[in-house]
Amino acid sequence: MDSFSHSATKVFSVSQLNSSVKSLLEQNFFAVQVSGEISNLSRPSSGHIYFTLKDERAQVRCAMFRSQVQRLKFQPENGLQVQASANVSLYEARGDYQLIINQLQETGDGALRHAFEQLKEKLAAKGLFASEHKKTLPLIPTCIGIITSPSGAAIRDILSVLKRRFPIIPIIIYPVMVQGDEAKYAINQAIINANQRKECDVLILARGGGSLEDLWAFNEEMVAKAIFKSRIPIVSGIGHETDTTIADYVSDLRAATPTAAAEHCTPDVQQWLGQFQAYEYQLTQLIQNKLQQHTHHLDWITKNLNQQHPGKRLQIQAQRLDELELRLKSTLQNQLNQARSNLKAHHAQLWQFNPAHKIQHLKNHSLTLNSRLNSSIKNTLHEKQQKLTLLSQTLNIVSPLATLHRGYTLTSNEENVLLRSSAQLKVGQTIKTRFSSGTVTSIIQEVNHE
Repeated sequence: MDSFSHSATKVFSVSQLNSSVKSLLEQNFFAVQVSGEISNLSRPSSGHIYFTLKDERAQVRCAMFRSQVQRLKFQPENGLQVQASANVSLYEARGDYQLIINQLQETGDGALRHAFEQLKEKLAAKGLFASEHKKTLPLIPTCIGIITSPSGAAIRDILSVLKRRFPIIPIIIYPVMVQGDEAKYAINQAIINANQRKECDVLILARGGGSLEDLWAFNEEMVAKAIFKSRIPIVSGIGHETDTTIADYVSDLRAATPTAAAEHCTPDVQQWLGQFQAYEYQLTQLIQNKLQQHTHHLDWITKNLNQQHPGKRLQIQAQRLDELELRLKSTLQNQLNQARSNLKAHHAQLWQFNPAHKIQHLKNHSLTLNSRLNSSIKNTLHEKQQKLTLLSQTLNIVSPLATLHRGYTLTSNEENVLLRSSAQLKVGQTIKTRFSSGTVTSIIQEVNHE
């Protein structure tokens, strides 16, 4: 301060003055804590945010750069009460005194409530609360897992209810912290462990009542995602009936209290025993009615049998059997005779149309045709051979190769074009001369057109 006062007699430029004031502010007001209400909030595309922090009597400009903004757990909005950790500085271009915000947090219970609503909207938009993702609870669990504090009142209440309602179901406790900064990590890991170990087919996530801050571990995004990803259905029983957490929205079933969660996970053994007793009574009545019906039917059959002597009925049936046997033999004999008669008639008809003589005639005709065909083929071949010989002789007479045998030659150029005049030749040209036997390649040294 003294050095600045001694230099007061010096004439400063505006830039020099702002630079000196900036240095003075930054050296003497480092990491101050300031509380107030956000207003005039702006968000340029750079990712930085700018706003005014005010109370009822004053205000100050604030700037928060993108790297710090990205670490915020809430969305700053106009009207929010916040506490800022900041460095006091000066924006030299305008000469504005401002705060450079390093950290920003909401203040009071309203801050937690605001963060709760923001996370609730975010997760709802992602579908974590959707009913189609809710898993069905088992009718009678083979094992129940409980994720809670091993020393709280909630575990005692849950165990008491489970023992009273269905004591034979095994129980596994996954002990966790349910309050404090580390609680969310413990709850998240307990849900993951339960799914990996596959010991239970339903989980109870519970703790006793408390303030919003006390229950905050169950409002963490990490815990919500772990519940959503769990393959084991989860029943939440957190706080009192009026308490609602993010975990309640994501869980497959929300119970008002830890004891209510235990009741939802188990059938009532007394109710089941009562139902079984009702079924037993109904079954006994059905059996007695069936027995009575069959007894009456047996009595009626016995009475009818007594009215008709079995021996008499057997005699009648034996006589009837003999009669049927004679009729069957007679019928079979008649059918056999008829079949023999038909067979003889068919045999006579078949002999009339015997194809044996016709086959012999066709064989003889076939041999004749074959002989004629062979003779015709030989004659045709002889004629064709004679004609071929004649054509071969004629072709040989007109062939240029025959001319070669009489001492003549054929000469062609490199493109195999036949040369008929010396006008087609030039000195240095290569030509090919063909004799009747073999060829000669030559190079023209002189051309005479005479």
